Order: sequence, then structure tokens, then C-alpha cells
Amino acid sequence: MRNDHASEQALALVEHLRTEYYRVVVAFSGGVDSAVVAAAAFRALGANAVAWTSLGAAVPEADRASAMSVARSIGIEHVLVPTHEMLNPDYLANGPDRCFHCKSTLYSAIAAWAKEHEYETILSGTNIEDLGDYRPGLQAAADWNVQAPLADLGYGKQAVRGIAAVWGLEVANKPASPCLASRIAYGQVVTMGRLNRIQAMESWLHGQGFYDVRARLHAEDLLRLEIQSTELAAAVSEPMRSQIAAKATELGFRYVTIDIQGRQSGSMNRVLNDL
Repeated sequence: MRNDHASEQALALVEHLRTEYYRVVVAFSGGVDSAVVAAAAFRALGANAVAWTSLGAAVPEADRASAMSVARSIGIEHVLVPTHEMLNPDYLANGPDRCFHCKSTLYSAIAAWAKEHEYETILSGTNIEDLGDYRPGLQAAADWNVQAPLADLGYGKQAVRGIAAVWGLEVANKPASPCLASRIAYGQVVTMGRLNRIQAMESWLHGQGFYDVRARLHAEDLLRLEIQSTELAAAVSEPMRSQIAAKATELGFRYVTIDIQGRQSGSMNRVLNDL
């Protein structure tokens, strides 16, 4: 019954795109939301749809590789284009509005590319649940007239994953993976060195078998690791505890702690009322 409902939602999404749009560029991270939009756009519009992925410094290498793999499986044309958020001092300052400056850079780059290649509309993977969260990037999307078909149809994460499963997308169960800058505490400047260290720590943890992790950087080079609660015991048991500490030290973190609350999305936003 659930598959039938997901199939109906998938058909409705394709029909929505077919009737509402002509030539579209999908802001494509390779996550499940943008993958579903890209797959629907290709089904609806064929060669009039293209997936567009940023080569920005804060995009994890694993996500870029995933985006390339998913685009190939969908069959949609896929372009990877450099973006230059690291040249924006407002982005580097890493205030609570960092995501606005990041998305403004992203959408301005997509818009310029779309104009040059005669595409009319930018689509995002924003779903209905994203609208209730603290997401400054949504203002940037509004500024650049970016359309959100998943949100327009009232689809949340469960619906999106259901559609991805119906279409056999490899990212149907992929955890959310925001940009690396989201791991840096507000007020701590974004630098290439910090982004690289965070990515290296997370990649190493994935290599040790930890499924969904966050390496959060706080003041004074404090590394706070968020690991799924079911994996906390493995992380704090020897020899893994010592290995994690040694790797963090090797990467230049001064202090390392494992958050006993486990993996929590948006945990950096807890301080917003204090800023």
C-alpha cells in the first residue's frame, strides 16, 4: 500500500514538472531531495533538464562523487561548476546568516549559467519540512526566484524517500549531508584548513565503520563528535577511543569530545537565541 502511495506521488511530481516548466536547472547536491527532483525533471522534460553541482570548497568530496554517480544512473545531463563563496567576507565571517551568503553565491552562479545556456527556471530540493526550520538559504532562494516543487506539492522527507525507493535511486536512504561549513560554530571563521580537517576527520570515521557522523568545530580547536547513539559504545571503547583521540590530534584539533546526546541535526543552532 505504501509503495502504491509513493508511486502516485512520484507520478504527480513528474506531471507537475511537465505542466509547470519547460527548461530547468536543478540545484543538485546528490542528496535524496535534489536527486528526486532531478529524476522527476528528467522524466518530465528529458534534455530540457540539467543537474547543476557546485565545486565549492565546503562540498564534501564524497557528496560530489555521489552526485556524479546518481546523475549517471538517472541519465540527466550533469554539470559541475566552480563557485566562489570563499571570496565572500560575509560568508567567511560565519555568522548565523552564513547559509544566506552561501546560497546567494550558489544561486547567482546557477542563474548566470542558466542564462548563458538558455534555461528558464532553477529548481531546488527543498521539501515542506525544510520550511519550518531555521534556513537562511531560503531567503536567497526567494531572491533568485528558485522554485521548490517538493514543497509546492507538500512532500516531506518520508514522501521523498518513498519516491526515491520507487525509482531505485541509490541515495534513497542516504543521511542528510549539509555543507562542511555547517560543522563550524557560528563566529568561528571559515577557512580552507578547517574545512579540510573536518572532512578528513569525518572521512576517517566513515572508514572505521561509523555510518552517520558530524565533526563539529568549536572555539579553541575543540572537536565535538556526533555519532549515532547506537554506535556510541563502540566509539568510547578501546582501542577505538584512543584511535579517535590520536586521529583528532594528528589533524590539529586541540581537544576532542564525543557528544553523549548522539547525532543531532542542526545542533549548532542551539546558540542562536544567545547571538
